[in-house]
Amino acid sequence: MYISLLSTFFSTYNIGSMTISPLDLIDFFIFSFIIYQIYTLLRGNFGYGLFLGILLLFIIWWAVNALDMQLMSSLLNQFINVGVIILVIIFQPEIRRFLLFIGNTTLRKKSNFLSRLLMPKPGVKSDRERQIMALSSALLRMSRDRTGSLLVLSGDISLESIIGTGTLLDAVVTRRLIESIFNKKSPLHDGALIISKGRAAAASCILPLSENGNLPSDVGLRHRAALGISERYAVAAIVVSEENGHISTCFQGLMKYQVSNEELLTFLQEHI
Repeated sequence: MYISLLSTFFSTYNIGSMTISPLDLIDFFIFSFIIYQIYTLLRGNFGYGLFLGILLLFIIWWAVNALDMQLMSSLLNQFINVGVIILVIIFQPEIRRFLLFIGNTTLRKKSNFLSRLLMPKPGVKSDRERQIMALSSALLRMSRDRTGSLLVLSGDISLESIIGTGTLLDAVVTRRLIESIFNKKSPLHDGALIISKGRAAAASCILPLSENGNLPSDVGLRHRAALGISERYAVAAIVVSEENGHISTCFQGLMKYQVSNEELLTFLQEHI
C-alpha cells in the first residue's frame, strides 16, 4: 500500500508537451522561497534596484536560451559566468545577512525545542522577566524625557570586537543602571550599551554605521549605528531619539520607527 502511494506521488504527469513531476513542484517552491527571502532582505536597501535588474537579466537569458538565439546566448553566458563573482563582491553584506538569518532561525528553533525538553530552572524565567521589565521601564522613561540612547541585545552572539571599543561593565541589568549610563552628564552616554547573555557587558561602544541610502534624512548616527550592527550580526538594537523621544527597533537590517509600548514589549520578549 505504502509503495503504491509513493509511486503515485513520484509519478510524472504530462500537460500538453510538458512533463511535470512532484519533484519539479518542490524545486519550484524552494526556488521561489529563496527569491522571496532575498527580496525581503534587500527591500529598502540600495541593492534592491540592482537585484530587480539582475532578475530581469536572468529572465532574458533564460528566454534567449529557450529560443536558441546563439549570438545573444553567447554574450549573456559570458556575462553570467563573470557576474557571479561580481555579485558576491557587491552583495557581500546581504549574503552575510542571509546566511545569518538562516543560521540564527535554525539555532533559535533548536534552542526553543531544547528549553521545552529540558525544563529550565525555576529562577531563569523570573530573571528574564525582570530584565524585560527593567529594559522596558528604562526605555519608556528615556523616551518620555527625550534622553538619546542606543542598546544592543546580542543574546548569545559574541560581540567581543564591539565590546572592546567601550567600557567593560559586566553588571546586572537594572532600570537605574541604564538611565544613569545614558544620562547626558554621564561620560558613558555616547555610544551603545551592549547587553549580552543577560548582563550589561559594556557601555559607550562604537558600532559600525549602516550605508543604507534609503533612510530618512532626519535619521541620526544612533539610528545608522543600530541598523549597521543589525546588518552585520544576528542581534537586535533599540534606539531612543533625542530629538522627539520616539523609540525605534532594528533586526536583520530592517528598522521599525516609532514603535508603540506593546510593540516594544513584544520586541524585548523576542530578543531577551
